Amino acid sequence: MRIDGACHCGKISYEADIDPEKVGMCHCTDCQTLTSSAFSAFVAVPKEALRLRGQPKVYVKTAESGNRRAQAFCPDCGTRMYAAAEFDPQVFNVRIGTVRQRAALAPKFQVWCRSALPWVMNLAPIRQFAKSGE
Repeated sequence: MRIDGACHCGKISYEADIDPEKVGMCHCTDCQTLTSSAFSAFVAVPKEALRLRGQPKVYVKTAESGNRRAQAFCPDCGTRMYAAAEFDPQVFNVRIGTVRQRAALAPKFQVWCRSALPWVMNLAPIRQFAKSGE
């Protein structure tokens, strides 16, 4: 599937060819903090399938596993674009929130579920509103 997307301000954009079966969610505490949310949603994109325009700012974090992961953000608006290995990444975990076709990309797996916030696994009973202020 061909996807495209951009950061909030448009300074960083991309096109990619992806496998929709590679869409996942990460519940690790690092992703919770980095997204300021309960989890991170991503699609794994091989290096040769990603065409990036613009230069993101990179922050390198050390995961619980000891792996160092580059976290790429827009230097202007702060949108989190992808995560990848620190050196010579072969796969980029592109953040679903930046994908224009995100509604078509339902997650197929979840990782680091031991860190998942207890309420996130069942959102159905929580009151829903079409937009804010209703």
